[in-house]
Amino acid sequence: MSIEKSSSLSIKNWAQDDQPREKLLHKGKVALSDAELLAILIGSGNREESAVALCKRIFASVNNSLSELGKLSVEQLMAFKGIGEAKAITVVAAMELGRRRRSEAALDKYKISSSTSVFELMQPIIGELEHEEFWIIYLNNSNKVIQKNQLSKGGITGTLVDVRLVLKNALQFGAIGLILVHNHPSGTLKPSEADIQITQKLKTAAQSIDIRVLDHLIITEKAYYSFADASML
Repeated sequence: MSIEKSSSLSIKNWAQDDQPREKLLHKGKVALSDAELLAILIGSGNREESAVALCKRIFASVNNSLSELGKLSVEQLMAFKGIGEAKAITVVAAMELGRRRRSEAALDKYKISSSTSVFELMQPIIGELEHEEFWIIYLNNSNKVIQKNQLSKGGITGTLVDVRLVLKNALQFGAIGLILVHNHPSGTLKPSEADIQITQKLKTAAQSIDIRVLDHLIITEKAYYSFADASML
């Protein structure tokens, strides 16, 4: 290869919008910054800035946090010059895939042995939501997750708890233990009176068919409250 040709292949001579792609090919994915990886997704910047520069600006707006970036909606991303609907959708879809991968990895890796393992499983699913969701985790006799299902979405009240459905699923899955999980978008970890009532309602109903409610977790973005750890079960 001639010196001239070798020089033309140098990263320094690639167009800025192509640099992240070529860098990934030649140096591997771990060599790229978050902004460079995002730049690969959006493909191009705008008239004033490259894709990388645009992505650095987007990251700066969320304090360089991938977690905060994942919360941005299509409309919020489109507020940045150079991000149209298609690019915004691509970014949102990529962040959702990352979230699901984390959740799947947690399900494969962690046997439920503590409240922390429940948090690691469920935080990627409900920890960053802006609305409340109530989930049931069904366990076998080795405390391994058989299934996890959303029970309700929105405000948590006793009227939204379908006890018959929970027990029907438990019998169908062959579960011997249940863990209740819901999130508090407000960030507070203190259980409400409704949270306590729901826990007792499901615990009593499950006991009638020899199934135990092992815990109830309230999850926020970065922390959790465990009824079992607090001796409230």
